[in-house]
Amino acid sequence: MSQETVQAAGGAVWRPGPGGTVEIALVHRPRYDDWSLPKGKLLPDENHADGALREVEEETGMRCRLGRYLGDSSYSDRKGRRKVVRYWEMVPLDGAFRPNAEVDELRWLSPDEALDLLSYDHDRHILERLSTIGPSESDLLDRHEAP
Repeated sequence: MSQETVQAAGGAVWRPGPGGTVEIALVHRPRYDDWSLPKGKLLPDENHADGALREVEEETGMRCRLGRYLGDSSYSDRKGRRKVVRYWEMVPLDGAFRPNAEVDELRWLSPDEALDLLSYDHDRHILERLSTIGPSESDLLDRHEAP
């Protein structure tokens, strides 16, 4: 018997922090009382990249630019289904967080603080991937040169 695989997508959203550091956005979901990278299930016929941008905007309030692909995580969801989440590096372009029923808090943290706060190892692996390759240098330059 074939079991359904849930397709989802999300992002490791980052911005330049003080003194040339990087800050990562984490979201708190009150329904699960967890901290995670912003992500969510794809809509029917939605591709992963579009779904990642949509879900990140829904959860963070920020419209983002898609950066490098960071890989997939795969795990069993709370209903026992296999869930595959495809992640991208993202930088915010505009918007602001507003608490909602799905996400009640957003925190900007250093990579080490984010790794400590994340509730799931599969999110830690994605953040470690971003930390290993580092943020896109062109994005760092673009963001530091912006008024």
